[in-house]
Formats: sequence, C-alpha cells, structure tokens
Amino acid sequence: MSKSNNYCVIMAGGIGSRFWPMSTQKYPKQFQDILGTGRTMIQQTYDRIRKIVPAENIYVITNKEYISLTAEQLPDINTENIVGEPMMKNTAACNIYMAKKIGAKNSDANMIVLPADHLILKENIFLKKAELAFNLAEKNDYLITLGIKPTRPDTGYGYIQFVEKKNSEYFKVKTFTEKPDLEIAKTFLESGDFLWNAGIFIWNVKSILSAFENYLPEMSQNFEGCEYNSEDEERCIDLIYPKVNKISIDNGILERAKNVHVIPADLGWSDLGTWNSIYENAEKDKNDNAGKSKHTVTYNAKGNLIKLKNQNKAVVIDGLENYIIVDTDKALLICPRENDQLLKEYVHDLKALKNGDKFM
Repeated sequence: MSKSNNYCVIMAGGIGSRFWPMSTQKYPKQFQDILGTGRTMIQQTYDRIRKIVPAENIYVITNKEYISLTAEQLPDINTENIVGEPMMKNTAACNIYMAKKIGAKNSDANMIVLPADHLILKENIFLKKAELAFNLAEKNDYLITLGIKPTRPDTGYGYIQFVEKKNSEYFKVKTFTEKPDLEIAKTFLESGDFLWNAGIFIWNVKSILSAFENYLPEMSQNFEGCEYNSEDEERCIDLIYPKVNKISIDNGILERAKNVHVIPADLGWSDLGTWNSIYENAEKDKNDNAGKSKHTVTYNAKGNLIKLKNQNKAVVIDGLENYIIVDTDKALLICPRENDQLLKEYVHDLKALKNGDKFM
C-alpha cells in the first residue's frame, strides 16, 4: 500500500455549545486546549494522524468563519487543504464534498475521516488500527468504522452490532443504530455484541461515492457539476449547499449500507462531548476536584470541575460538591455536574436575553 494514496479529512466545523462558556461561536472547543496539554484539540488530532498520513494529504473541513483560525493553529497544512463550508449541513454533505474533492485529485485515494475534538489516549493502538483499515479499504469495497467497547448505556452515541467471526481483527456490521433511547441502550450493553461508534471512518473514495449514489442519490447528483480543485469550486459549492438535505453520514449511509465493517479498538477514547467527560479524563486531587489552578483554594469541596481562563485569578470554593465551575472573560457558569446535559438550554435562554448574543 502506498502512503501517497492515504488521505485524512479532519472535521472541525462544530460550535461546541455544550462547552459554553469556554467554547463560543467565535472560538469553539476544537480550537482550545480543553485538557491543559499545551496543544489544542485540533492540533492534537493533526499531530496524531500526521504519523501515518503525509502532511500534503491532510485536509480540514470547517466553517468558513474558522478558516483563518485553522490556518493559524495548523501552519504546516497547505492553505488550499483548509476547506470552508458555506453553512452547516451535518456530516453527509461534508463527507461527499471531501470525497469528490480528493477523488478528483487521486481516484485511488483512501480516506480516514475523523473529528477534530476527540481524545485518544492509546495513540499507538489507534495508528495500528487505522493502518489496518487503510489496507482493508484499498483492497475491498468496504465502509469501515472504528468501534469502542461500551462501558455504560449512553444515549449520546451510535451503536454498532457486528457479526462475530473467529480470529479476525474486523467484523461485518449487522445493524447500525444512531443514538437509541436509554432502555434500548441498556439492552445493547447487556447483549455484549454492540460497540460504540467512534465517528472515525475509513474508505476508498470509489466506495463512499458509490454508497452516496445508492443511498443518497439526490445529494450525489447535487455534487456532480463542480470542477473540484479549481478556482470555480467555491462558487459552485456555495450554490450547492442551500439545496442539500441536512443529514448525518450515519443516518444517510451507514445505517443502510450492506458493506459496513467495524474494527473493535481499545483506544482510551472519549468524544469529550460534555463537561462531565472532561472531568472524567482530567487529573484530580485527593478530594476528586479537577482542573484546579495554582491560585485555587478549596474547603469542604469534592468532585468539582474547575476551569479558569485567567490562570492568575484567585479562586476560593467552599462547600460545593460535584459542581462544574467555568470562568471566562465574559461569563461564569456554576451548575451541578449532573445537569451538564442542560448546557444547550442554558445557552438558548441566555441568548433570549437582551444583548444575550454577546456572551456566545
């Protein structure tokens, strides 16, 4: 397998409203150092995939608003490889767009598509599984996803049921269920033959474009007329996007296709989708408080997540247990950790206030 045929698409278009007030519309989560590592989430994602994909074959698809921010944080990426969507249309649109763009450059291309803002602690295992997937995608008409063994009945993830096969590193997918309710998630967990969908996909451009023709023919037709990698591409895409249905790649393709395969992978993975997931993956003191700065003092405080934008600010916390405390230049959030799923409601209600938008 030639590495020159291997490409990566980093999806970096979300606004991360579940991480308000640290993640804002102008400066969303993927462009921030959420875990305090010294590298932002998108920089960590780039660093990881760069080990197996040539730099010139790495693309980022984001919102037009974030093109300059992406270029600033990833100076090694060719500027023409940073692609701006004119509007948010979920993940099916950005996947067919990038498959068309990369396929026009290299019709033998294999693509790995991955989110910009996921945590992967076991990097060597990830790289090994990604290389296995590249090999499979090159030799077979497969749509491949990485699957994570579930640890709880979480309703925020897609679930993959697979057909067991002895002595194999990959399996045919039997069913693909996007974000089930709690009772169904519990039965999936108890059965033992389901994996979480990590949202990391690998395929050959021919395979994914064929799947779009079969399962989303109207969208496939919409993207036919452009001359990709030309000066006219942006104008053409600006005309296409308003016509395109808003649908995820999971619902549009993976739940329906018959050639989906999964590679189980213990990656030390989290999609870092909530403040609670940040808490779970952060270092903690003897009282299970996470994120404390050198100027933070706590009394009778346990199980709190404390995130400060200004590390020179002094903070005293007394009597709080299992709370999220996030302080930025414009806003302060204090809420029970068990309510972190309500962040979108908080943001919605704050926006409704007079001049509320300035806090977004």
